[in-house]
Amino acid sequence: MTTALIPNRFLFDFEFPLRYRPTLPRLTGALDDWTEADLLPKLGAIDNAVDFADVWACWNESGIAIGCRVAGKRRSLQCDPARFWAGDNLRLCTDMRDTRSIRRASRFCQQFYFLPTGGGSTGRDALAGVNKLQRAREDAPAVPSDRIEAASVVDQAGYSLEAFVPATCLSGFDPAEHPRIGFYYILEDGDHGQQFLTVGDELNWYVDPSTWATAVLAR
Repeated sequence: MTTALIPNRFLFDFEFPLRYRPTLPRLTGALDDWTEADLLPKLGAIDNAVDFADVWACWNESGIAIGCRVAGKRRSLQCDPARFWAGDNLRLCTDMRDTRSIRRASRFCQQFYFLPTGGGSTGRDALAGVNKLQRAREDAPAVPSDRIEAASVVDQAGYSLEAFVPATCLSGFDPAEHPRIGFYYILEDGDHGQQFLTVGDELNWYVDPSTWATAVLAR
């Protein structure tokens, strides 16, 4: 089987509603407060890829919540906060203006990362942080990592991970005036590889917000 020079997903502009919840899911790491209505679309089949994990997200005026469940793991988790991109991690990118014409990040574009382990005094707790998007035209205002919440549950089969980014940490968050936002996630795993919403590393999602999807902050 030959690999397409241009991934099929690159040829589409994806748009989906991000579910509104008056009360966001409890952040316990157990994923017991999410529903099927919160699941993000699985688009891997468009490129004959297998989506190995469920990923959920929702929002309200207080911010955006996201969660994932990774099962079928054989290797132990590798989570190094100093090199978060090199191990098991979930990343979320947002553009609060959904400016589809820009190829470099503006001050409304941000990248958040979440690790199932690596936090706390023992290194066994979940951890959250913020990382600048590469080659940005203008960086978003700095956000202290301790304002972003994350929780996880690790078991023999894998892990579940939940996180919450407060509205005060989202540069330009204004659902009333700007209900359409750029939205992207990538999940990286030592056993399964990468699962991403639209495109992978080869098309520079970490540089180019135009490769992300559009999420509509629906009520």
